[in-house]
Amino acid sequence: MQRLFCKNQKYFYENEYSQIILGDLFQVLKKVKPESIDMIFADPPYFLSSGGVTCSGGKMVSVNKGEWDKIGNTSVNVTEKHRFNRKWIRLCKKALKPDGSIWISGTLHNIYSIGMALEQEGFKIINNITWQKTNPPPNLACKCFTHSTETILWAQKADKKANHFFNYKLMKEYNAGKQMKDVWTGGLTKPSEKKYGKHPTQKPEYLLDRIIQASTHPGDIILDPFCGSGTTGVVANRLGRLFIGIDIEEEYLHITKLRLETVNDK
Repeated sequence: MQRLFCKNQKYFYENEYSQIILGDLFQVLKKVKPESIDMIFADPPYFLSSGGVTCSGGKMVSVNKGEWDKIGNTSVNVTEKHRFNRKWIRLCKKALKPDGSIWISGTLHNIYSIGMALEQEGFKIINNITWQKTNPPPNLACKCFTHSTETILWAQKADKKANHFFNYKLMKEYNAGKQMKDVWTGGLTKPSEKKYGKHPTQKPEYLLDRIIQASTHPGDIILDPFCGSGTTGVVANRLGRLFIGIDIEEEYLHITKLRLETVNDK
């Protein structure tokens, strides 16, 4: 796989189709060759780790994900959270090709800041995708409606010359010959996709499959700055795309490595 970083960049794991890096995303993103990435998928911290509880597998568990999810939670000034989002989005923009696009997933806890940050950093939002989960965890507090959706924003650079790729025909084909709408319905991540380990916000492979096929060509380079357990990389490689992943948690990159090594074992 071609080198898109400075010569002294160390890789946690590398093969012909993927490069994953252990490190602070702000430092690593600065080393990415400008305008070298075709598509970015980002699943940044949701800022949920505030000491509360939720339901998982029918059991009451802590909502705390880890130290990486505590930046900008409710105990920290909202300005700090927004500054964090603007900073990483700004770096992603520098790495993205003029006709590239970026997808960012989130919940009500972070998605409004992300939407504003995208516009402030020179992006134009293409679509606001609503991912409706068919099997969300129940609401234990019973003081509000059950949280059953997440938002995925798709954006391109706000340049009149920018011309993002959209595989309209394929998406229409997947939708029984009808235009695909911006509400996508499906279940949570399958247990079989977690056999090498779990990540608290792991996305199902079918979601990344649709995103990648909708907005990239085979051979394109996809970057995930919060790669977690590597779902973006697994799907990207399976579809013939190249992958670069960054994460600050070594535990999750070990899972990513195992998944990338067995990407076609299905």
